[in-house]
Amino acid sequence: MKKIWLDTHTFLWLTNELYASLLSKEAKSLFLKPQTDFYLSLASIWEMAIKVKIGKLNFPVSLREFISQQLPQNGIKILNIKLEHVIEVADLPLHHRDPFDRLIIAQALVENMQIVSVDEVFDDYGVQRLW
Repeated sequence: MKKIWLDTHTFLWLTNELYASLLSKEAKSLFLKPQTDFYLSLASIWEMAIKVKIGKLNFPVSLREFISQQLPQNGIKILNIKLEHVIEVADLPLHHRDPFDRLIIAQALVENMQIVSVDEVFDDYGVQRLW
C-alpha cells in the first residue's frame, strides 16, 4: 500500500464539489488508485478549527460532523501528532512561517510520506510533493 498525505487545502478541495476543479490531474488520478492509503494530519483539523472560529472557513454542518462524515466517505485516515514531529519542526529552515504547514512538512519528512499539495514552498524542504 502506498501512503499519501493530503495537505489541508487538498482535503478541502477534494471534499467540496465547488473546489474540486482546482485539483490537478495528477491529484485527481491519485484518488482513483485502490492501492493507496490517504492520511490527513491532526494539524490540518486543528488549522480548520481555528479558521472556522475566526470566520475564514465555513461548512454546511459543524466541523465535528464534517470531519466525521468526510474521513470515512473518502477513505482518509488521521495521522496524529507525535513528539518526533514537533521536534523536527525545530530543525526546519525558515523558508515558510505558517506553523501548520511547518508541522505538516515535519510530519511528512519524519513519516517519509509523499504529500499532495499545490504549495511549492514544500519543495524547499525536500518533501516529496505531488501535484
